[in-house]
Amino acid sequence: MLEFSKKVLKKVSFDKNLFKKELQKSIKWLSKKEMSHLKIWTLTTFSQYKGVILEVFDQIS
Repeated sequence: MLEFSKKVLKKVSFDKNLFKKELQKSIKWLSKKEMSHLKIWTLTTFSQYKGVILEVFDQIS
């Protein structure tokens, strides 16, 4: 599921709102370990959306 989430996020990264929506969906499917991996990967890959990424991950903590 983690790899699928990465593919989806890459495809929707052109739109901030769509990216946020898909990130929220992705974390519902993942284990804690996969979520931490996804957080690191998204922050590294999509640094332009740092605020959105941190907001989404803060909502689950």
